[in-house]
Amino acid sequence: MPTTRKRHLLTETDQLAAALDDAAQVWPDDRDHRARLLLRLVTEGHRAVVAQRTGAREARLEALRASSGAASGMYGPGYLEELRADWPE
Repeated sequence: MPTTRKRHLLTETDQLAAALDDAAQVWPDDRDHRARLLLRLVTEGHRAVVAQRTGAREARLEALRASSGAASGMYGPGYLEELRADWPE
């Protein structure tokens, strides 16, 4: 079928065959259509990657929120000036 889009060729290795066989158990309507199963696996894999990335980002933001202001008040007014007073010029 003519297309201007990139094409990708995959050899059905043992690992890919096992993944497609497992996918056929999840989507039995497509068990006889390996290409459809492959597209479903790619779609589900993409969802998992996006969810993982989103979850990691949210975890980092939550850690920042939880620690925000934790050091407030540790150093009083003039702390840096007092510290620098001992430095050679």
